[in-house]
Amino acid sequence: MKVALILLCGLNGVAAHAGSIGVVGLFPGKAVLLVDAAAPKTYAIGATISDGVKLIGVTETAAQIDDHGKRQTLAIGTHFSRSESGGAASVTLQADSRGHFITAGQINGVGVTMLVDTGASMISMSTQEARRLGIDFKGGQRGFSSTANGVVPVYQVRLNSVRIGDIELSQVDAMVHESNLPFLLLGMSFLNRTQMQRDGERMVLTKRF
Repeated sequence: MKVALILLCGLNGVAAHAGSIGVVGLFPGKAVLLVDAAAPKTYAIGATISDGVKLIGVTETAAQIDDHGKRQTLAIGTHFSRSESGGAASVTLQADSRGHFITAGQINGVGVTMLVDTGASMISMSTQEARRLGIDFKGGQRGFSSTANGVVPVYQVRLNSVRIGDIELSQVDAMVHESNLPFLLLGMSFLNRTQMQRDGERMVLTKRF
């Protein structure tokens, strides 16, 4: 596996909530994690990060953890926070060098990479991605959408679950495009159900309902 290491300058200065875990670097079989307010520490696959939380996998772009029986996929620059008092789930995203917020997540339990797009009314994906996720888009409501490449057929579907970090939403509307989308877009059908806070190169999403 190709070594991937990214240190996020300034992340140590962010106030961490109880139960906060962030990914700041990745190596083959290991991840550099920022846990609560502690300094970054390297964990090997199988290591316990905190009570009930273990590192269970590492790829070139993300770390996979088991959080009390729930699997989480966290990309570099992403961390999630859980309030010990049972507060709302949240996830913090870090902008890339182009100012885009890209995050790993899951749709219907399958891993995906999504680009946050507040200009998209719904989660949007190509037919190829929909097939990979096992979505029967042909059974959805058919319509048309105007894009940079002209008017293309689209299908409106409903996703059983969408998960980013510690936020999981059920029954989320999505649009499947019969055109090549370079990214799966995380649109407002998901974002409207969160509280969004932008602070420079950081965006915090907190689950509302």
